[in-house]
Amino acid sequence: MAHIGIIHWLEEHDFKIDSICGCSMGSVIGGIYGVGKLDDFENWVKTIKKVDIISLLDIAWSGSGLVKGDKIINALIELVGDHKIEDLSIPFTAVAADIKGEREVWLNSGRLFDAIRASISLPLFFTPFTIDGIDLIDGGVLNPVPIAPAFGDDTDMIIAVNLGGPFQAGLPEPEPIQTKTLGGNLIDSVQRFIDNLGIIDKDEKKNDWSMYAIADQAFDAMQGAIARQKLAAYPPDHSIIIPRNACGTLEFDRAEEMINLGYQKAAENLSHLIHN
Repeated sequence: MAHIGIIHWLEEHDFKIDSICGCSMGSVIGGIYGVGKLDDFENWVKTIKKVDIISLLDIAWSGSGLVKGDKIINALIELVGDHKIEDLSIPFTAVAADIKGEREVWLNSGRLFDAIRASISLPLFFTPFTIDGIDLIDGGVLNPVPIAPAFGDDTDMIIAVNLGGPFQAGLPEPEPIQTKTLGGNLIDSVQRFIDNLGIIDKDEKKNDWSMYAIADQAFDAMQGAIARQKLAAYPPDHSIIIPRNACGTLEFDRAEEMINLGYQKAAENLSHLIHN
C-alpha cells in the first residue's frame, strides 16, 4: 500500500510515470495503476476490515500452499476489469520466479491478472500459479526490487521502492485478526495459519515461534539480503526504503496508514528533486 502514497507524491509534483515493473504487491499496484484504476482500488482497500480479509481467502486443500487466490483475483477483476498487459497505458512488467528453473520470469504480455497472480504467490501462503506450463511463485524469492526490466525503457530516471528495509524498533506489533463471525473449516484453517505466522494475541509469549513464523522471518531476511545485492548490481537513480516491519503480512485494514507512510517516505527521499 505504501506504493500508492509514493505514486500520489510523484503525480502531485508533476512527475510522469512512464513505466512500472514490480513483483508481489508491487505488481498489484503497478498493474492497477497501468489500467488507470488506482483511485478505485485505493477507495476499496481503505474500506477493508479484518473480517473482510478472511472472506477473501479461499483455502487450497493441497500441500503447495494455504490459499488458492481465486477470490482475491476475482475481486480485483470485478473492481478494475480484465485486461491484457499490452493494452495498458504504460509498459508494465510483473516479475515472478520459476521455482524449478531457478530463474526470474518477466511477464509483460498476456492477461494482467494472470501475471499478478503468479507474481504474488508467496511461498507457503499462496499456491504456485502455472503459466505456459511453468509453475511460478512470488518474484521476491529471486528479485524483491526488480529494476533490470526498466533499464530498456525510455525514461529520465528510475525510482526503486524497497519494502524490505531494515527492521525499525518501536513500531506496533501486528494486531490479531478476529474471525468469530465466520464459521466452519475456513475459520479454523485460516486462524491456525494466522497464529502460525505470528499474528497472535499480545498476551502470548513472544518466544512461541512456529514453523510458519520462522519461514516468514526467513523469507524477510532472504529478501532483504537479495534486495541489497540487486540494488548494488542494478543501482536505481533514487531509492525509497520502507521498514519491513511497518505492518504485518495480512494487515490490509491498515491500508490508509501505509499509504500515508509511502507519501511521507517519498517526500523525505525525493523532495530535493523538485528544487533542481
